[in-house]
Amino acid sequence: MNKKVSILVLSLSLCCTSINAQEVQKSDLQKKAEAAQTVPAARYEYIRAYEDYAGKGQLQQAVECGAKAASLYSKDGLHKEAFELLRGIDQTINSKVQGVSAAGFHYYVTKERLQMYMKFRKPDSAKEQLKVMETLANTSNDEKVKDDLLYSKAIYYYTFGLNAQGDAVFKEMANKLTASKEYDKVDEVYKQLIANGRKSNNANMVAQSYSNYIAWKDSTNALKHADEIAGLKKQIADNEAAIEEKDSSLTTRWVIIVGLLILAGALAAALVVGGVILLRFILQTRKQKKIINLEKDNNALKAKFISNISAQLDPTLEKLDSTKPEVKALLNFSEHIQTLSQLENSSDEIEKEDVQIPPFCEGLMDQIRDKVKQDVTLKVNAPKMTMEMNKEYVSHILLHLLTNAAEYTPEGGTIWLEYKKRSAHTHQFIISDTGCGIPEEKREDIFKPFLEIRDLTKGDGLGLPICKQMALKMNGDLEIDPEFTKGTRFVLDLHS
Repeated sequence: MNKKVSILVLSLSLCCTSINAQEVQKSDLQKKAEAAQTVPAARYEYIRAYEDYAGKGQLQQAVECGAKAASLYSKDGLHKEAFELLRGIDQTINSKVQGVSAAGFHYYVTKERLQMYMKFRKPDSAKEQLKVMETLANTSNDEKVKDDLLYSKAIYYYTFGLNAQGDAVFKEMANKLTASKEYDKVDEVYKQLIANGRKSNNANMVAQSYSNYIAWKDSTNALKHADEIAGLKKQIADNEAAIEEKDSSLTTRWVIIVGLLILAGALAAALVVGGVILLRFILQTRKQKKIINLEKDNNALKAKFISNISAQLDPTLEKLDSTKPEVKALLNFSEHIQTLSQLENSSDEIEKEDVQIPPFCEGLMDQIRDKVKQDVTLKVNAPKMTMEMNKEYVSHILLHLLTNAAEYTPEGGTIWLEYKKRSAHTHQFIISDTGCGIPEEKREDIFKPFLEIRDLTKGDGLGLPICKQMALKMNGDLEIDPEFTKGTRFVLDLHS
């Protein structure tokens, strides 16, 4: 069995050995976590589900939800919190069960640590976790856990370029596939592997999976035909032996032979039809692969093309009368396009500096005092603290939001700028106003650029998309608070 077939065994092992929540009824908390729209909300609900399951002694569900919450912590860059949560899960397991029963649960907690270290590209730390997993798998004496260990080893070896060791693991798993011959189940798992690659935006995994799937189909088709032919031969042999043993009449013999010939003909026809369908699927799959690669290249070219057009227009626009509103709007639009393109395509690391929060917030509020309407109250709530941030990006975002608030807040209204420290590594800037608010049906689109044709003299609609990209570049996010109904409230989350 070659390496391509072995990859299939790898994905089959993953699906068969993971903690399967579908085998038991999910709690309302877990369902709420799975339906959450944002990572912080999902993480919060998974932690609640973990604590609820642990309190009820349902360790399988508790470990699954706890590991998922740790994964979401890591996704947001909160690695310290992720490791603390995993330590807490281990303590919970120890308080509930001991010995062989606990080993299987500790295995999946350790597996989450392994995945995090592989994400950090720390081979030595990942290797230590792999050794712990091997000990736990042997202690548990659970074949499903041992199968999952093979999968984890293969992922580790190929992640860090240890291809020879990875090939050895694949070979071991291929032997299990040869004995099982669960071709239909394997086909479903391979499709799931491709879907997982798409979901994680791993183009290499999708491309390799497609290639391996096509090769596996070719080789498996031959194996299935051989099995079917062998089965047919056995059936013929058994029938002939039965005929000889019973010493039946010649007529009965011919009836059976004719029946078998018809069966063989039907099987041959089915194999031909199956071959045609398989060929069409292979051609369609290859076409889809080319389309995916073409669309990816086109998107990159579009972004570069738009940025180049904007840059080439600047020298001409600068020669025009910038005092005219139309020319000024075009210049601002060109600048915004270049800024947005740079933010979306730049991979440069964001520089940070220590900033005193109170004077920083007061300084931003002072910049809009001459822009507000009569009797508008400006309030700042910022405790005496220091935060490490990219001052340029944070200032740009908050000043843009404050300027918008000044424009849309009526006479006698109020504008707030608040700072809150939500956790050791999570910070929030909150800007609220008592203006007319943003209609609910438009809230999902305000951070998306180029959705409608606009009069540029009245704004190009790129301000909030640029702010959103800046927040994401800082490992944060910018959202509208849907629960605030007395105007508009924006929340800027930052993680240090």
